[in-house]
Amino acid sequence: MSLVRPALSMIVLMTALLGLAYPLGMTAIAQALFPNRANGSLIERDGTVIGSALIGQAFDAPHYLVGRPSAAGYDAANSGASNLGPTSAALVEAVAARSAALEARFGVRPPIDLVTASASGLDPDISPEAAFAQAASIARARGVSAGQIRKFLRERVEGRVLGFIGEPVVNVLLANLALDEAFPLPLPPAVPASHG
Repeated sequence: MSLVRPALSMIVLMTALLGLAYPLGMTAIAQALFPNRANGSLIERDGTVIGSALIGQAFDAPHYLVGRPSAAGYDAANSGASNLGPTSAALVEAVAARSAALEARFGVRPPIDLVTASASGLDPDISPEAAFAQAASIARARGVSAGQIRKFLRERVEGRVLGFIGEPVVNVLLANLALDEAFPLPLPPAVPASHG
């Protein structure tokens, strides 16, 4: 009994300290210092949540940036990789098909991050090179010059964290929302009313 009482006391103390006090304290600090990040970096449009700056989404329309492919179908509940290795015939075929489709769309060979999925399948960012490769295609769809879109995309490049961690990236969702504001789609021609 002399060993059981201190052991039980330590379990109760550590549970209270590390299971309750520490998580609640970290949550309070995060909410106070970084409320947007602590709540998932959610993006709203017209009062409706349309996504998170931390989770990739599918964008297929020609007037938007295309993000990285997702082995999880952009489903955050099932995130993960395909687990196909570099010698997998299925992976080689999938990358070749994606590359051919995007090259036909963009008119240039797509960078590797546009044809390979990330480990999570939910990467929200692409490389600046991947963004610039899409400039001419987006410009055609929006009725503006490719130079305007390249300049716009250069302004959306996020540098390395603390100046040395990671690589420069462009957040696809944030850039696409900004594209809608900066370069609204041309209105379709008016259809004359029929008289009869």
